[in-house]
Amino acid sequence: MILSAEELRSIVELKHQSPHTLLGMHPLGDKSGLVVRAFFPDAKKIEIQPVHEKDKPKIELSRIPNTDIFEGVTKSANQVYAYDLVVTNQQGQTRRVRDAFSFLPTLGESDLYLFGKGDERKIYEKLGAQLRTIDGVHGASFAVWAPNAQRISVVGDFNNWDGRFHQMRSLGQSGVWEIFIPGVAEGAHYKYEVRTRQGHIKLNTDPYGVFFETPPKNAAIVWNTQKFSWSDDDWLARRRKQDVLRAPLSIYEIHLGSWRKKTKAESLSYRELAESLINYIKEMGFTHVEFMPVAEHAFYPSWGYQVTGFFAPTSRYGTPDDFQFLINALHEAAIGVIVDWVPAHFPRDDWALARFDGTALYEHEDPRKGAHQDWGTLIFNYGRHEVVNFLLANALFWCERFHIDGLRVDAVASMLYLDYSRKPGEWIPNQYGGRENLEAIEFLRKFNHVTHTEFPGVMTIAEESTAWPQVTRPPYLGGLGFSFKWNMGWMHDTLRYFKHEPIHRKYHQNDLTFAMLYHHHEKFILPLSHDEVVHGKGSLLGRMPGDDWQKFANLRALLGFEWLFPGKMLLFMGGEFGQRTEWNANGELDWRLLEAGPNHKGVKKFVQDLNQLYLAETGLWQSDFDIDGFQWIDALDNQNSVLSFLRRDPERVSELAVILNLTPVPRLRYRLGLPRPGKWLEVLNSDAAVYGGSNLGNMGSVISEDIDSHNQSYSAEFVLPPLSIIAFRPERPAPEAAPEPAVAVSETSPQIEQSIGPAMIPEAGSL
Repeated sequence: MILSAEELRSIVELKHQSPHTLLGMHPLGDKSGLVVRAFFPDAKKIEIQPVHEKDKPKIELSRIPNTDIFEGVTKSANQVYAYDLVVTNQQGQTRRVRDAFSFLPTLGESDLYLFGKGDERKIYEKLGAQLRTIDGVHGASFAVWAPNAQRISVVGDFNNWDGRFHQMRSLGQSGVWEIFIPGVAEGAHYKYEVRTRQGHIKLNTDPYGVFFETPPKNAAIVWNTQKFSWSDDDWLARRRKQDVLRAPLSIYEIHLGSWRKKTKAESLSYRELAESLINYIKEMGFTHVEFMPVAEHAFYPSWGYQVTGFFAPTSRYGTPDDFQFLINALHEAAIGVIVDWVPAHFPRDDWALARFDGTALYEHEDPRKGAHQDWGTLIFNYGRHEVVNFLLANALFWCERFHIDGLRVDAVASMLYLDYSRKPGEWIPNQYGGRENLEAIEFLRKFNHVTHTEFPGVMTIAEESTAWPQVTRPPYLGGLGFSFKWNMGWMHDTLRYFKHEPIHRKYHQNDLTFAMLYHHHEKFILPLSHDEVVHGKGSLLGRMPGDDWQKFANLRALLGFEWLFPGKMLLFMGGEFGQRTEWNANGELDWRLLEAGPNHKGVKKFVQDLNQLYLAETGLWQSDFDIDGFQWIDALDNQNSVLSFLRRDPERVSELAVILNLTPVPRLRYRLGLPRPGKWLEVLNSDAAVYGGSNLGNMGSVISEDIDSHNQSYSAEFVLPPLSIIAFRPERPAPEAAPEPAVAVSETSPQIEQSIGPAMIPEAGSL
């Protein structure tokens, strides 16, 4: 035996940090020959046979007494050569395999250097399980970062989940462990067996795994996410050229598991969703769909916000290829895809990221920095380069491998503040004594810069609920660099206003007008999201006051206000037809309501027509963030709960006057100022009969007279229907087709006034 007693013990007891230096083929110390060692617990006999150089010697290996290590020496060669292990087990069965300990590392020094710096942007091509062919041998390399582990082995269905077979080697000070295992193919299940610094053995799933068993099982699955054949090149080319701030953006937010179901217990798969979801979004006219988190999550009631597999679409609905199929189909239908991304925290499951190598690796050791008070989760350590690299690469992974068009970043506020949801004494100030999380701020700036640089046209969207400044300003100006920010203030103020009985609304009109005081500080999306229809808040419809007629009228006015107010918009599924109950992630939307009378159909038709109007009028999306794109006509008539404003594009080719009457009292001959003379066409009326309204309107148009009013040179008298929103535009010489925005439009819509038509005309005698 050439091994020292200590070396032998380190292999037998699985404690050696670089088993490749002892196992495999190596020159003898005096260069006079070769020694070969193999560790096969189930072997009875092992022989070495050359692969390429047939003149090289075969070597019979002998078992070292009282161990499962086999060793052989030859003096017939002194240069290492490629070889197979011919292994005969205790039952007499023979198999021929390449030796996993005969291959060089699959990561180079530059890979490890960049990873240590936090700047290996495609580290997902190096760590995790990678299908490779090396020296003609098909297999998979495995690499994982665990700097404080004593030993790591790959265990899986290819080695009977036995950690003795494939011990990984430590690649120096990088903290990365690696091995190439011949014969491992796509579909193989695996985990990492980790021996912690304290000597405890734990099984971990792969932080860089791209596919997992369906929960509650949690083994990673070897998978090639690059084999799907994409056909969305035209979409991606248009996306790269677009200015997202001056393009239409109407987002339909959905939860994949509860939009529609096959049975009460079974959701639609990614592929099954494709046709029905695309047809529905096209019918409704939304430009984008936003998926609540699709990354793998063991705890379904978390709705995906407690991620256990950051690089894997959840296997509940199919394979990664199936998810790519869904996105590709959406792109072919000219529908953009946004996904919720959760870099703020992760769950405490000890088989996932939590104390991965027995220490606080991805999180902080001190719970005052590392524990999230509200959700019982752990906070990423943004001061650690490898953790930042993990998250940055994860964002780029979704953009590259799945062609995602936007990342909506969850819980940004919890990342920015060290004292978020903490009492005095429960948090640690930063180096300057402040409460700002400086490492998280730097991470967010880098994330936005890298994402926008690597994937031009991809949006980044912040769910940020405080008054943190410059969220959507570029980092070089001191901002965080997001494309958009959810306007949580608009959402809270608007829903609070609509919850009031109409008789009290005159005291709260500032709830609807206040948003314009800060509108130009950021680039806003107006969200009516899933958060507003859960946890006892009720549905949007259920929050409206009054009887059923008033509830639906209020809901239509609310949705119209969202669509026509400056900013892009997002609506959670079910809101588009007036879902009556709170969202239930375990069920599906109550589609039967569309057959239960005219009101739900009316809301659905109204949202369709809102999207058609939105796409047809550049004034509603081209100048959302220009000073001249919005002007109040009258925001001060709180006594009547009426407010009105103008929307226009830069050339004023598209100009709309929008009027809200938010009491059930019709207003007749109500004069408002207008910027142009002539006929103004009524292009939207939420009180139209086709929507379930009372059908009060303006006979399709009003005439603007040479009478100044509200600081405008012209004005007209309007009929304001009860609990309504109406919109007018100047008559144009000839109908114009709806323009195609940079990415997000479906086929050209019919003229809105033709679509709505007679519904705008009041019934005889109604005036």
